[in-house]
Amino acid sequence: MTGESSGRETVTRAFRVAYDGREYAGFQRQPHARTVADALLEALAEHGLVERGDGSTHATPPGYAAAGRTDAGVSAVAQTVAFEAPTWLTPRAFNGHLPGSVRVWAAADVADDFHATHDAVRRTYRYHLHAPESGAGSGSDRARREPEHAVDDDRFRAALARFDGEHDFHNLTTDETGTVRDLDAGATREGDTLVVELSAGGFPRALVRRVVAAARAVGRGTADLAWIDRLLAAEPVSGQRGVGPAPPEPLVLWDVTYPDASFTVDREAAESARVAFGERHRDARHAAAATDAVRDRLFSAIERE
Repeated sequence: MTGESSGRETVTRAFRVAYDGREYAGFQRQPHARTVADALLEALAEHGLVERGDGSTHATPPGYAAAGRTDAGVSAVAQTVAFEAPTWLTPRAFNGHLPGSVRVWAAADVADDFHATHDAVRRTYRYHLHAPESGAGSGSDRARREPEHAVDDDRFRAALARFDGEHDFHNLTTDETGTVRDLDAGATREGDTLVVELSAGGFPRALVRRVVAAARAVGRGTADLAWIDRLLAAEPVSGQRGVGPAPPEPLVLWDVTYPDASFTVDREAAESARVAFGERHRDARHAAAATDAVRDRLFSAIERE
């Protein structure tokens, strides 16, 4: 687990990374786009741990890998990256050269052959769906004001239950392989938000967002449960009978499970992350308050007509 690199003691260390994905083109590095991986590798370059490349590209440290490749706009609280690192590189040290939108908050020293992608046995995503309850007796004023977002909880949960268990999700992803997954699916209501939690060993591309979009269609009454069964059948579904992904911004990579890694929270780093994300949340709420007020004023005007 320890070694020497350039005369410095090193360990294979896994880091938990939280990030606000709204300003990034995803996690994985790609040409001509700003990604979360770029921010992490730039921080390592600033620490002198990797060589700078041309432009914004940087080399990667030995053994570097990440738990998953979140899409553009998707956030994370437990993305995990691991590589050979000097022992002094704690989460709080890592954060010294990271932007406020990317924060490392916990770490675990792991075996030399640890691989952040392949050793993960479970990944959990949470989708925060704005969906005022429209079912009988819900009495939701927000549902009346936003009928385009309102869903019936019973219908939504019945649709989500269809996806629970092992299925071939080939009609809900653009991936051509690895489409059979054993999915745990559930939803919890928090005010006007349905928090949809999906867990599996791994996820084909955009599967979480397509599952949410399909369940939402049933919850809104624009599709029925037979359509969900059709999506899970062996026959291909394409065109207008298919389902597109829900927006990426409400999606969070919530947890990644490793059987042989015990993460220790860096309290100072975690607190700085809490403050940084609190500020971003405040700014987003302030921006949303203005558009919310405009929408409600327009609703009132329509009601008076």
